Amino acid sequence: PYTNDLYMASTRPGGAGGQDIWVAHWNGSGWDAPENAGDNINTSADEFCPSPARGNRFFFVRGQIAGGANTDIYVSKRHPRNGFGPAQRLPTGDDAINSPAQEWSPSWFEAGGHEFLYFSSTREGRQRIYYSVDMGPAQLAPGGVNTSDSTVQDARPNVRHDGLEIVWDSTRTGSLGGPDIFTANRSSVDEPWGPAEHLGNGINSPVPESRASLSWDGTRLMFGSGRSGGGDIYTSTREKNGD
Repeated sequence: PYTNDLYMASTRPGGAGGQDIWVAHWNGSGWDAPENAGDNINTSADEFCPSPARGNRFFFVRGQIAGGANTDIYVSKRHPRNGFGPAQRLPTGDDAINSPAQEWSPSWFEAGGHEFLYFSSTREGRQRIYYSVDMGPAQLAPGGVNTSDSTVQDARPNVRHDGLEIVWDSTRTGSLGGPDIFTANRSSVDEPWGPAEHLGNGINSPVPESRASLSWDGTRLMFGSGRSGGGDIYTSTREKNGD
């Protein structure tokens, strides 16, 4: 029932404090005015990186962004009549999904009878992309999504529902103004990610782009950009997956 809802993080008036998560409903020709996600999601801390998933689950991040303070990934259940249920923090610990560092941008999918959760974390001193299988230990994602360059931030991943395409933002060489949005593909969820591909001038610009997200069918990309002078949401479409 929530397929066409648009989730966002915003500091707009009417929130609980800091960044809050808001939801805009599709009315058939556009999105209605955003509504605050409510007290079970939003607090006086920052809530951001909203990530709906199958089974009416809703992943998001809570904590203080400023100063590099700890931020963790939470999950809530969205009930058709009662809205969002109480939020629960995902497993914590040095090798768990949540660490003493910052975790951002949860992205969930299911494949081969297992649940995968991708996210980025500063547990190595900079944002890098990790994943967990069945909520187990965090593992550094192999392949083109991470670089060995200690000056590069690879952050905010989003994985297509079949686990074969990923988008994320990175400050690596080749960006137009960084961070820019990159993509990578693979033939199986058991394989490393292929080479990173810069999405070019159509998506990226001389100002920062971030938090890219793919629609369920892979035909629509949503992302944030500062090109209009603020932090606005943009979209781009394609004919089908990979085109």
